[in-house]
Amino acid sequence: MTSVVFVHGTGIREPHFTDLCTRIAHGLGPLAPAARVVPYDWGTPHGARLGSGGASIPGPGRGADSRDPRAPADRADEEAEAWARLYREPTSELALAAAGSGTVVTPPGAAFPDERPRALLGQLASQAGEFDEIGPGLDEAARALARDPLLPAAARALDAGTLAATLARALAATVIGGALEADLPVVCDGDTRDATVERLARALGAPPQGTERGPVLKLLGRPVIRAGSHYVVRRRRALTEAAHPAAGDILRYLARGEPMRHGLRQLVAELAPPVVLLGHSLGGIIALDTLLAGPLPGVELLVTVGSQAPFLYETGALPGLDHPDPLPAHVPAWLNLHDRRDLLGYIGAPVFPGRVTDVETDNRQPFPAAHSAYWSDPAVYTAIAEQLP
Repeated sequence: MTSVVFVHGTGIREPHFTDLCTRIAHGLGPLAPAARVVPYDWGTPHGARLGSGGASIPGPGRGADSRDPRAPADRADEEAEAWARLYREPTSELALAAAGSGTVVTPPGAAFPDERPRALLGQLASQAGEFDEIGPGLDEAARALARDPLLPAAARALDAGTLAATLARALAATVIGGALEADLPVVCDGDTRDATVERLARALGAPPQGTERGPVLKLLGRPVIRAGSHYVVRRRRALTEAAHPAAGDILRYLARGEPMRHGLRQLVAELAPPVVLLGHSLGGIIALDTLLAGPLPGVELLVTVGSQAPFLYETGALPGLDHPDPLPAHVPAWLNLHDRRDLLGYIGAPVFPGRVTDVETDNRQPFPAAHSAYWSDPAVYTAIAEQLP
């Protein structure tokens, strides 16, 4: 009988681990009746936990700024939340203004309402270097905004000063949002952003007294909208407590992974061959690293599912093997399954030529659901059963 040792991924604890093992046994049983699933629960004895009950987590109820987490957001929270929306959708204020513009007929011979803002945006594009404190790309953002189809309708709906302020925020949001997407190491602070927005607005025709908060900023400041930073800050403790087993397991393994590997070696030593190591996500990394440390008698197949092991190896972060050192000869045949939409699943054949068989599956789920839907996909069990010794 083949023993399939299942090594779970991050954040899995009882009773979910037993349920998952039962699901895998039911999925594999009809295809491989001679195989039995042997659970390896490393999470209970060695997984991450908040040793001091979350004492390190900042949040409401501590310090000089403590207040009831259920209290309404203050103005700073409202503005931060509004800017978070603008970073994701820089032209959302223009869209809101355009939606309420209605139909306006321009008299013959009169200038179109968007002619002047388009011209000012063109001039601003050539002067972008004067505003580089918010980041690169302002020239491209100004030229793109001048061509934006929302501009004519927004220009009809807003007076010159409000339109200038709205365009200034859109430009700042485009530049800063681009910096966030590019993962630049430095993003400007809020004071620098606001001062730059005022300068941009003046360059685009706003009166010198500064900018006014536009309709979208006012709308997003209402407590009914909870998608931004205010919601996250206020719920940081709950979010951290929900996420820490998964994120903490990864950090704990990379820092103190030997007890997890030692436990797996002990379990395998108690089993009669043939043995298969089946690891999901971090479990695949644990299984591979255990094999890299030395031969495991009786283990004839390694199966990784949605695993980051090839990526860690390529980046030099795999604990058991440094890139470009080759896979040791004693590592058995390796079957690696990855779903096309699982952003945490990687392929091994390109970095371990001739040593890994990659199989792509499609559970038809978006990420992150795709990372957990392997065990409902019949193709996964078929691929594993075909390779069992």
